[in-house]
Amino acid sequence: MSPIARLLLVAALVVAALGVPLVSSTTAQTREVNVYSSRHYDTDRTLYDNFTQQTGIRVNLIEGTEDQLIERIRNEGANSPADVLITVDAGRLWRAQQAGILQPVVTETLATRIPEHLRDPEGYWWGLTKRARVIVYAKDRVDPAELPTYESLADPKWRGRIVVRSSSHVYNQSLVGSLIEALGPEATEAWARGLVANFARPPQGGDLDQLKAVAAGEADIAISNTYYLARMLKSNDVSEREAAARLGVIFPNQNDRGTHVNISGAGVVATARNRDNAIAFIEYLTSDSAQDIFARGNAEYPAVPGVPLDPVLESWGPFKEDTLNAAHYAANSALALMIMDRAGWR
Repeated sequence: MSPIARLLLVAALVVAALGVPLVSSTTAQTREVNVYSSRHYDTDRTLYDNFTQQTGIRVNLIEGTEDQLIERIRNEGANSPADVLITVDAGRLWRAQQAGILQPVVTETLATRIPEHLRDPEGYWWGLTKRARVIVYAKDRVDPAELPTYESLADPKWRGRIVVRSSSHVYNQSLVGSLIEALGPEATEAWARGLVANFARPPQGGDLDQLKAVAAGEADIAISNTYYLARMLKSNDVSEREAAARLGVIFPNQNDRGTHVNISGAGVVATARNRDNAIAFIEYLTSDSAQDIFARGNAEYPAVPGVPLDPVLESWGPFKEDTLNAAHYAANSALALMIMDRAGWR
């Protein structure tokens, strides 16, 4: 046996004794990415399968609620297998960033594809889809011209006619967070008091419940994310489609700042062992093909400009969106909740 061969044999025996794999970590990392996601849509799995087909990188998926996943990554600490966190609402992405479980990542692909207002300025998280938070009204009982802005929802003429989900939900905290930026805290609190005075009932249920309440005549106006109404219009349930047909959409504030738009998005986990794969995965999710699946699968607006819309969203026409950076309204979440609670919005 040559000296080199003996040296290699000794090295192999030492490595085996220590229990260290002979395959390098770099090679192992090219095979998988561990994704923690709070998006529970079947079409998302198509995205993951397509990514694996294109790259050979297997996607290992862990699902849970937004807060559960954030807390799980925190508890797992340096031992967390998570490489990517996917969640809905900039408020939750911001919370994950503040919890120290994300790391900044900026690539030319992401910076080119995702508009500035839909991503963290330092690259801790990136928007993948948009969901406008709009005013939905009963077509036979409301003149949409009377509701041009979010601010108009506080007008006493709507006393007892509005439904919306709880202030504890992050969708409403982000909306109010955007109003804080636009109007200031005092004016936002006055608006919130006026809105609460117009409630048809105490907040209960999710956005879909608000839409069904308006369709059933329990209220005339609801605040909802767009994709809930789109789902109703595309439902296999005839009664849901008929109910949705009685509802109209208003994109508020078209003559000034634009309609509040929130996101679902992703970030690379701070302790990611497969960092390169994680970045490649998020970049893939911004591709035209992936954005098309996002858009049509859950009737969301693509984050990447120019990607075709779901036909239902297309039928509502274009609208001006508020380009306030998502990080700004997300950072206002705690103050927004305090304001809503003081106004009686529970």
